[in-house]
Amino acid sequence: MTINVYTEQTPNPATMKFMVNKLLINGSEDFATKESAELSPFAKELFKFNFVNGVFFASNFVTITKTEDAEWADIEPILKEFVKGAVESEYKIKEETDEAAPAFTGTDIEIKIQQILHDYVRPAVEQDGGAISYKSFDDGIVTVELRGSCSGCPSSTITLKSGIQNLLQRMVPEVKEVVSEAL
Repeated sequence: MTINVYTEQTPNPATMKFMVNKLLINGSEDFATKESAELSPFAKELFKFNFVNGVFFASNFVTITKTEDAEWADIEPILKEFVKGAVESEYKIKEETDEAAPAFTGTDIEIKIQQILHDYVRPAVEQDGGAISYKSFDDGIVTVELRGSCSGCPSSTITLKSGIQNLLQRMVPEVKEVVSEAL
């Protein structure tokens, strides 16, 4: 199989989404620091580039966060070539574990919130090169964690308040507010 890599800009100018024509991982893995990438051969190699500041994998893409001084025009071709070679060489993202379908836990309301985030919000967030995870529901406030290109993205606050919060308030009347847990 020939591996094709193409890039997509994300709403976060510091991140670029590198899409491949092969499933890389079920779920997602976020490596926000070089240290966190120790157990990921793929991410560890990416961090060897001095302009890589973060690596996030989900389904068929890797979102790469660059350092402030790097320009996409200079580094994008280098990263595309590297991603292509890494996928062809079958670099591991992490040691495989048996991941079943997500198990939602908590009260009926919490399970409903998790299901909505999984079914409606997750696919949209993944399109922009990020991921969202449910953290808690307490006194009407849903706390989520944004990762990948969503972490530190200027438009993520708007997405959180006007998109995710409105959706959850319509579908789960008990929800008053949605907040993001800072990483």
